[in-house]
Amino acid sequence: MDNSSSVIETRLKRLREKLKLKDIEAVLINKRENYFYLSGFTGTSAYLLISMEEAYLITDFRYVEQANEQAQKYKVVEYKGNIIEALNEIINKHSIKRLGFEENYLTYQIFNEYKNSLMASDLLPFGKEIDELRFVKDQVELNVIKKAVKIADEAFSHVAKLIKPGIREIEVAAEIEYYMKKLGASGPSFDTIVASGKRAALPHGVASEKPIEMGDIITLDYGCVYNNYCSDMTRTVFLGEPNKDLVKIYEIVLKAQLEASASAFRGMKAKDIDKIARSIIAENGYGPNFGHSLGHGVGIEIHEEPRLSVKGEVVMENGMIVTIEPGIYVEGLGGVRIEDIIVINDLKPEVLTSSSKEIIIL
Repeated sequence: MDNSSSVIETRLKRLREKLKLKDIEAVLINKRENYFYLSGFTGTSAYLLISMEEAYLITDFRYVEQANEQAQKYKVVEYKGNIIEALNEIINKHSIKRLGFEENYLTYQIFNEYKNSLMASDLLPFGKEIDELRFVKDQVELNVIKKAVKIADEAFSHVAKLIKPGIREIEVAAEIEYYMKKLGASGPSFDTIVASGKRAALPHGVASEKPIEMGDIITLDYGCVYNNYCSDMTRTVFLGEPNKDLVKIYEIVLKAQLEASASAFRGMKAKDIDKIARSIIAENGYGPNFGHSLGHGVGIEIHEEPRLSVKGEVVMENGMIVTIEPGIYVEGLGGVRIEDIIVINDLKPEVLTSSSKEIIIL
């Protein structure tokens, strides 16, 4: 991904605005997704210490050259042995007293180590503010996610031609992941779900050794990582003559998916979008069979804010990227889920996922 200096500079400016609002002098960041977002550094070990005037990236000898190349807006510091000593040297140099930290990421053990060893007098939670920076995607991020979505779409077209009686779920999953890598993905964004027959009633039915049989309904839920960004999609298909009850369920889920997607526009609360799909499913008698949230943000992480759930209070803004994925699951029968990735865009959301949502009989 093109994390140009101007992109990183804009992200740092937004972070510093939040520091100023919270009256925090600097923030310490070591969650990988956050330090990548704010610096462009893709290595697996780094700490960012960002103040109103300076930005430091602290890493070990393995990554110094890479950090200097990728994180050009940062002063790269190599630490040897104890990270606390390296951090304290910077904290002392700039007389930092009020230091923000990622409270939703740090373990209790590491927090105590920071509290007892860092020379900043006040450690203040700042993780929520960093998450909020990533809610709205910029054009660079949108372009990468569009490519990740396209790879997943192409994998669906490819694997749909290969599904036949006797092929195991795990073979279908392997083919999806292999094909996505052939198209440039670094790997799947989560464990690929292939759930057939009665197993389709499992919302997270990770691919098993079960052979797919004629008459099965098959849920395919997967995504890829491309240039550090994720995609996520679900399609439910039939092999042979479909069960009439499952066809009815499919039509209900499709209606819920389409209406919720069309209503996901700027100014809507996350919980109100969730309610649209949930109401349609409940009105048709399947309310208890839709037990998960409607969707979630997608970006550097496969599950990000905002969450489209019954408790979701986030108000939609242009540039937010979320999934819309209602489902109905009936034990002993099977289940249906349909999922797209959309971009919030005024009154007409942009649907990125292009694979057909009409009933597909293989």
